[in-house]
Amino acid sequence: MGFEAFYSQRSNASGGLGFIGPSAKTQDTLLDLREASALVPKTNLFSSFVPSSDQVLPVGIGFQLWCDDIQVAADSVKEFKPCAAWLYAPRNGQKDLDKWSLKIRTASPQTQIWIQIGTLAEVKELLRGSQLPDVIVVQGSESGGHGRTKDGLGLISLLPEVADVTEGSQIPLVAAGGIADGRGAAAALCLGASGIAMGTRFLAATETRISRGYQNEVVRANDGAVNTTRTLLYNHLRGTFGWPEGYSPRTIINKSYEEQRAGVPFEELKKRHEEAQKAGDSGWGPDGRLATYAGASIGLVREVKDAAAIVDEVQKSTLRIFTGLTSGIV
Repeated sequence: MGFEAFYSQRSNASGGLGFIGPSAKTQDTLLDLREASALVPKTNLFSSFVPSSDQVLPVGIGFQLWCDDIQVAADSVKEFKPCAAWLYAPRNGQKDLDKWSLKIRTASPQTQIWIQIGTLAEVKELLRGSQLPDVIVVQGSESGGHGRTKDGLGLISLLPEVADVTEGSQIPLVAAGGIADGRGAAAALCLGASGIAMGTRFLAATETRISRGYQNEVVRANDGAVNTTRTLLYNHLRGTFGWPEGYSPRTIINKSYEEQRAGVPFEELKKRHEEAQKAGDSGWGPDGRLATYAGASIGLVREVKDAAAIVDEVQKSTLRIFTGLTSGIV
């Protein structure tokens, strides 16, 4: 994700909770956390998900466990006390999740642990672990970014089954993957979620730190079933290797992927990719070659808006749907 601190400030003001996504290096993510702490005052009144008697920074921080530095992460959490730490993609499964959860809780007891899963097996492991999370983020296969590949499942089937397995645990579920408007939010709440997380929709927020060409492509593209795919190609073209087995990002299809499918050798694709990097915003788009990580909900993202406006719009739309159902208006 990589939303800047200003995004978190404005979305929080509208009733949302913003997370700073992981960077290539843990230290870079922490620079964002330091900036957020200078922009956003600490509080204890901002979200029903993260109640606390102690003041915390009303901004979450995300860590990719397979590549982030646990000690650097714990030190930063201790210093800045973000309200939540979102943990994802452990190389050693539940063992790493338990290790990270304990380390962060020791550093900052008031920081909640959010753990993202994409399969029912992961949920069962979580419930058997030594460190139960405060929130479980249930990611459907429609999601953008790095999701589960062969063993992933769509949110409409995965979420209710997770809700059944976690019944009685009192752990809130947050739905993620394919949600871009009030209709998706309302559906997720009906399926058993206590809240929703959106990533792709916020790629089209004015505050998001991505290139204009990337943002324009997210707004332009539609029909995610046809025009997006899960592939590690763009990771490798960018020099990113090492993701744990079973994870792959969803991206909007462009020339790089099409030419790989046509048999163009990787070294030639990499050369063309490097040339596209020098082309500025034209490096994205159907005739471009640069990575455009996005979810299957791209057809629902049609314009760029302030983060606060997006949160407000989704909240009001969701409320209208439920109000219409209770009043008999379908």
